Amino acid sequence: RHNGAEQAGNKSDSYLDGVLVCLWMGKENGMKDKKGNRFKKIYTQGKVEGIQIWVDRETGVNYLVNFAGYRGGITPLLDAEGKPVVTPMEKW
Repeated sequence: RHNGAEQAGNKSDSYLDGVLVCLWMGKENGMKDKKGNRFKKIYTQGKVEGIQIWVDRETGVNYLVNFAGYRGGITPLLDAEGKPVVTPMEKW
C-alpha cells in the first residue's frame, strides 16, 4: 500500500490498491521502495472521479488508472506510437 501522504483520501484508493495487488501477485523480487511498495503513484487528477498514473518500479512501465467511486480500470499508458511508456530505472 502507498503511504498516507500519497493517499487522496477517497474510497477509490482502496479499490485501486486491490487492482495493483493483482498486478504484482506472484512476483517475488521486484524493485521496491523502503516500505516495500512496488508501485509509485506519480500523478492524480480528480478526487471521486478521475485518473492516476502509477509506475511499476520493477519494469518502469507506466499505468493509467481511471476511477469513478468504486469503479475503475487500469491499462498500460501508451505513447504516440502505441508502445508502453517506460520510466527509466535510474529515476528510482
